[in-house]
Amino acid sequence: MEEWAWVEDVERTLGEADVSVEMSRWQQPSIYRVPSFIKDLNPSAYRPQVVSLGPFHHGRLELLPMEEHKRRALQHLLRRAGRPLMKEFLAAVHDAAEQLEGAYGVDLGREWRGEGEGRKRFVALMIVDGCFMLEVIRATSVDHGGYAPNDPIFSYHGVLYMVPYIRRDMLMLENQLPLLLLEKLVAVETVKPVNADAINRMVLRFLSSSSSSPRRLPPSAGATLCLHALDVHRRNMLYGHYQNPPRWRDVPETDIIRSAVELYKAGIRFKKSISDSLHDIRFRHGVLSMPAVTLDDSTKDMFLNMMAFERLHVGAGNEVTAYVFFMDCMINSDKDVALLSSEGIIQNAAGSDKAVVRLFSSISKDLVLEPESVLDAVRREVNAYCRKPWNMWRANLLQTYFRAPTSFINFVAAATGLVITVISTVYTILSFYKQLSGSR
Repeated sequence: MEEWAWVEDVERTLGEADVSVEMSRWQQPSIYRVPSFIKDLNPSAYRPQVVSLGPFHHGRLELLPMEEHKRRALQHLLRRAGRPLMKEFLAAVHDAAEQLEGAYGVDLGREWRGEGEGRKRFVALMIVDGCFMLEVIRATSVDHGGYAPNDPIFSYHGVLYMVPYIRRDMLMLENQLPLLLLEKLVAVETVKPVNADAINRMVLRFLSSSSSSPRRLPPSAGATLCLHALDVHRRNMLYGHYQNPPRWRDVPETDIIRSAVELYKAGIRFKKSISDSLHDIRFRHGVLSMPAVTLDDSTKDMFLNMMAFERLHVGAGNEVTAYVFFMDCMINSDKDVALLSSEGIIQNAAGSDKAVVRLFSSISKDLVLEPESVLDAVRREVNAYCRKPWNMWRANLLQTYFRAPTSFINFVAAATGLVITVISTVYTILSFYKQLSGSR
């Protein structure tokens, strides 16, 4: 019966439900469309504003002006090579097409799939977008004599005013190119195998060129090719390893960390960590060390896309999500921001202190944390410290009597007066008893 044709289809595809087949299928994707239940909270954070990279935003009307500059970038790259590269590019990218398609997973539309026109369209897109990305990256580190001095993108003026927007778009999850693509293109261009670490660091130099933060990747990241530009930037922010303190089972799971001002009143002091790694958060002897973070107009989108990647990519971890949740708990008012800024932990380029409060409040909505998040042990130790009465008393004493020189002088004077009074009283009592015993 024709109405039961779907049953035959289900039976025919039963092999796809095999665990090993499914594991292979879900290992490939690394670039995702952000689902509406995440995107609807901050829609603009996931939409590129200047350039589309890859298939998900290709053809959007407002991004079409950059297509001409993509084609120009390809032409300049081919002209500088001094030999015909186009056929070699086509062969290299076509050979890797299945892997590249796999990076976009089930989100890749049918118009980009298959062995026919879809494959040709996909390979052409990869070459054009990949060469454009290479040219933009190189424009910030070397002087390209092949471009006009008034070029809107690749001149000094373009690098100064346009490239920051391109860099921002390159950190959006839906707007990624697999670094495997860059590896293939550079290998053809240089006629030699390319070290994965060289590709990782080339991308990292570009992404970090507007920042004073050190450009570092974990050793494990240098040994293997990162997934895409967002993955490179995220790994750079997580350079280093957590120094996990022992778990504290006596602290209830429901307790969250207090605000910065409340922690300060409880006797905890803040200190800027030596590194800027989000891993460099630790609590020792009443001092909470935290990395400095620069907050500006691009911070919100960057964190949101990294957290979306952590939520959608199995095995990515939840370090950025845990950090944002940790900071949101600590920042409840502009006073918390002012306190952390005074210690150099927050470098505020986002506007007022209240703007920072709004920033963390807006990006921390509907967060999902793993039961044992990476900052859970730090939270437990901080809360355990705050529960000890002696720490509260000592903090109150210091903040009441030692906050200012005049307070300290008044405290010393009062304490001295009290001691003198006690000594005088004891002396009077002893004299009285001495006279009493002498009269007998």
